[in-house]
Amino acid sequence: MRATVLALALVCAGAAFAQTPPAPANAAAHQAQRMNDLATLLDLTPTQKASVQAILEQEHAQMKQAFEQAKASGTKPDFTQMKALHQQIQADTIQKLTPVLNSAQMAKFQIVMKNMHPRFHHHGPAPSDAPAAN
Repeated sequence: MRATVLALALVCAGAAFAQTPPAPANAAAHQAQRMNDLATLLDLTPTQKASVQAILEQEHAQMKQAFEQAKASGTKPDFTQMKALHQQIQADTIQKLTPVLNSAQMAKFQIVMKNMHPRFHHHGPAPSDAPAAN
């Protein structure tokens, strides 16, 4: 019985993760919902929410611009370069958020960001950078 329940849970979890990301038409609504969820999780005041949203939108725009510049140049940036860039932009974001959030909110925010971007927080090469087995 336990094995059946576990198998069913794994199938359901797999199906949930396999769902496609929201369509571009729903992207704004999805982003607004994510901001509302973050505001609830961090217990943000309306003023804090507006500041955090502006800072995170700026971070997103910086990353998008970096990816677009790399794409336009015709060269493919390697994982190490993109990881370093992402870490620098994220450090700038943390610096901007420090006067906005209290220490408990900042600790929660850092945990949320770590879980949202696990690829940029692991140690070692990216899975695609692993040497091929012969």
